[in-house]
Amino acid sequence: MRKSGFPPVIDKNTEILILGSLPSDISILKGEYYANPQNQFWRIIFTIYNSGVPVVEYKKKLDLLLKNKIGLWDVLTEANRPGSLDSNIKREVLNDFNGLFVAYPKIRLLAFNGDKAFNLYVKKRAGLPQNEMVRLSSSSSANTSKNVLLKVKEWQVALIS
Repeated sequence: MRKSGFPPVIDKNTEILILGSLPSDISILKGEYYANPQNQFWRIIFTIYNSGVPVVEYKKKLDLLLKNKIGLWDVLTEANRPGSLDSNIKREVLNDFNGLFVAYPKIRLLAFNGDKAFNLYVKKRAGLPQNEMVRLSSSSSANTSKNVLLKVKEWQVALIS
């Protein structure tokens, strides 16, 4: 099944761009980044930037990111993927990073949410400017290599530098 991503969440002050691979089926259905309640993304963000206090309203979640000069996007604009597993991604198309970097020149760090996003970007980025990059442990609950507290520490070190 062919799936498409979302537009970036970004503004003129964005310095850090967190990149996933492609939204999950739940995210696509809800039209929100990281909408699956099992995904630990928002819990990690709330712990780092909001004293652990959850935010319910999606627009306020995005405002919290933008207030901290963080944007969200995905490496892919579209791909074939049955279900939501990154391992099922095929026939992928990279987002227009050249255009994004021109429009938002303050981006200094690309923070990849997991190995798949990082590997897809590195594989397909020929000719793109060299930004500082960091590969973070995936916030997916399917990633059990680290518990959420270890993920929070890792993300905090990378994002608050």
